[in-house]
Amino acid sequence: MRWVSLILCLSLLQGCVSTLYNVASGATDEAQYVAAFPYYLEFCALSEIRKRPGSAVDIEGGGPGGHSVLYLNGVCKAQGYPVISVCDGAPSEGEGEGVGISVNAHYKNANWTATPGRDFFLHGDLKPGEPLTPAAYARTQAVAERKGVLDGIVFHEAVLAERPKVLSERDYMYEESVATDYAIAFGRDRYCARVPIDRARMQGVVDYLNAVNAPYRNGSKEFQWDVLRDNCAHLTHNALATVGLWRHWPTDRALLIAAFDFPVPKNEFVNLMRRTNDLPIDDPGAIYDDGELRQALEQQDWIATRPGGLAEAERAVPINAMYETKLRLIFMDEAIFGHYQQRFEEIFRDPRYTDLATNLRYFQDRYRRILAAPDTDAPPAFVSRYLDHIRREQQALDKLVQGTK
Repeated sequence: MRWVSLILCLSLLQGCVSTLYNVASGATDEAQYVAAFPYYLEFCALSEIRKRPGSAVDIEGGGPGGHSVLYLNGVCKAQGYPVISVCDGAPSEGEGEGVGISVNAHYKNANWTATPGRDFFLHGDLKPGEPLTPAAYARTQAVAERKGVLDGIVFHEAVLAERPKVLSERDYMYEESVATDYAIAFGRDRYCARVPIDRARMQGVVDYLNAVNAPYRNGSKEFQWDVLRDNCAHLTHNALATVGLWRHWPTDRALLIAAFDFPVPKNEFVNLMRRTNDLPIDDPGAIYDDGELRQALEQQDWIATRPGGLAEAERAVPINAMYETKLRLIFMDEAIFGHYQQRFEEIFRDPRYTDLATNLRYFQDRYRRILAAPDTDAPPAFVSRYLDHIRREQQALDKLVQGTK
């Protein structure tokens, strides 16, 4: 993504806190997680991307604002133009069946595309520990083309005008999309947050994403990426809003309004982890006073803070012939009273945010405390609904934990 205008604009308004990768988090056991939570969303904040000089086609670095993507477990892509649906049957254990969603400013007839398979979306055709060589890089592009990652996608003419004569238009498109739309770890660090949901909520996310692409697919609009008014984080934020996590973020707003209020990938990662782990679920009065939380509980029987909201971090492939590996990803924070870095570090310091067993035990204890001494500082009818919800969540969690022993 091209974040230069973002930096110029907001350096006058906010302090930018920049950190290099300074955490380590082992990968979540996919089979164990999918057995517990078959349907889940995974938001990833991605670092900048920088090609090594002379390594295939040079691409614009995009800057330290980074990129964001979304993985949907239990979702399948149709052949051709990116249209997705909830897969038939429940997701199988092991390598999750799903698609990775990515926005790209290069697209003319789509806001996003979908890459089948979580492992390929994140790691391309590399095996664990394998270095990224020119041969592995070329092999991954060939696999991406066989998977049809860019089938039906048209790039803007201005992008294609940069194509080297030695490459076909199609090969150039796949070259430009590596480490942004697929094979993320080839050139980017990632910080990901999982959100377990049910099949019905996943269907809502799928319907929203298909609706976003519809006017570009039928030709009534051309997609024009905008760092302040319609960037990658707008799409991922609003997809998550469909399940009741937070408020929808408007796109295409007036420039002066958007300049003071737009989503930034690394901030979104921290905000999402806080919503899924740290809301005051032991205080029904606080939930009642929060419009989004109250509505989600009353209309969907759902509170965003619940078991399974795990974080995962991974560096770009370290032995890497194609991309630089010292990468930046910034927060947009208040210059004096900023708190995002502190919260970010806490996520990777406390295992309840990164380890499934610890996370489940934490919520078991929290639910028991809530039901042992419930707070009643809210309207009685709401408190009754709230306690019924906590009781059902506790029962489902106890059954899940018992089944994993």
